[in-house]
Amino acid sequence: MKNIFVGNLDFSATESSVRSLFEPYGSVERVNLVTDRDTGRSRGFAFVEMSDSSEADRAITALNGVDVGGRALNVNEARPKSSGGGRKFAGPPRGGFGGPRQRREPRW
Repeated sequence: MKNIFVGNLDFSATESSVRSLFEPYGSVERVNLVTDRDTGRSRGFAFVEMSDSSEADRAITALNGVDVGGRALNVNEARPKSSGGGRKFAGPPRGGFGGPRQRREPRW
């Protein structure tokens, strides 16, 4: 199973339109079109899962840079999600923003 990132999609793209781009190259297991949670509109990228690695490689080679709807697609193998990295909201950031304010004495 190979996961493929498809970027720079037209915002009117649908799961079926993305699937139809990849089906000529082999069996498409799943298409995950990333959408905006408020509007439901495409955010311009998707992930496509193909079961055969060689078919996926052919699709990547054939579709990367292809103009679809006036936009050059960015197609490559998806990188795995990184674990961690972001702040986990475990309290105020170091160096301030909380607790009583300290009164400073003038320096003269």
